[in-house]
Amino acid sequence: MECRELTARTLDRRLGEADEDSLRELDGHLAGCRACRAEASAIEETWAALGDDRDAEMTPEFRERSLLLLEDEMMRLRIRAFRPKPRTVPNLARAAALLLAVLAGYLAARGLPGARRKAPEPPTAASRLPDLSESPRLSNVSYRPADKEGRIGVSFDMSSRQDFVARPEDPAMAKLLSYLVARNAETAGEKSRAIELVSANYGRSGAVASPDIVQALTATLRNDPNPGVRKKAADALASFRMSPEIRGAFLHALRNDRNPAIRVVAVDRLAAAAKEAPDAQTIDTLREKAFDSQENGFVRAKAASALKAIDL
Repeated sequence: MECRELTARTLDRRLGEADEDSLRELDGHLAGCRACRAEASAIEETWAALGDDRDAEMTPEFRERSLLLLEDEMMRLRIRAFRPKPRTVPNLARAAALLLAVLAGYLAARGLPGARRKAPEPPTAASRLPDLSESPRLSNVSYRPADKEGRIGVSFDMSSRQDFVARPEDPAMAKLLSYLVARNAETAGEKSRAIELVSANYGRSGAVASPDIVQALTATLRNDPNPGVRKKAADALASFRMSPEIRGAFLHALRNDRNPAIRVVAVDRLAAAAKEAPDAQTIDTLREKAFDSQENGFVRAKAASALKAIDL
């Protein structure tokens, strides 16, 4: 036995995974090696200390944040459909296939009649979007960023693998994304990924969003139990042009959401809209928050600052 194996052998003994020969070899080495005896003693002390350590209490907030982070990380992995490995092809058949491929390439290069066939036109976006009226479960969802033509992609499993590609302004794409946000996601990570795609492709300052997307995001901001998801929905809505539905969602969040970060987003967006077109409900709500002694100090300060900037 070599000295560098000491830690592994010692842990094997503690875990009950060392056989008798290994234990005899370890004891023999320790008898003649002073440095390893000292290190083995330190390992034993550490092991004992770990056993005496009390389990830390997990708060609901810590659990919720940890689960959200894990779900976000898992959703970043693109889950691909399983494809079995091809069976081994005999050498002769493999050579024949290669010869045919070379011949096809040669004919295509020479431009002989029939050598080139025009690829069939892809079906229109609307025909490729599956029927969502029965609220089917879309699983293994993955997203692709915009290509050179500005089209984004969403792939998912339903009865079979579906691949939907369209420009963001296509109503069918907006319908699909709003469905993923509002009705399909079963975890916070799934919903967060869908909202991120909405923000990346629709979140231009002052943009007019699809009614389907606005409805999905406002419902998420009002009702989702996860504060991280609600914050993403608030950030996405803040990038759109103000509308009565968006204003109502932010007023509701400012009055009722327990997360101060979300209330800050609501103050900022409502204040920006009120500078251009002051409305009594927004101003009254900001004034209530500015003088609410129970409100978070930062939110109170933001509301007070916003009122000063509005031309009342």
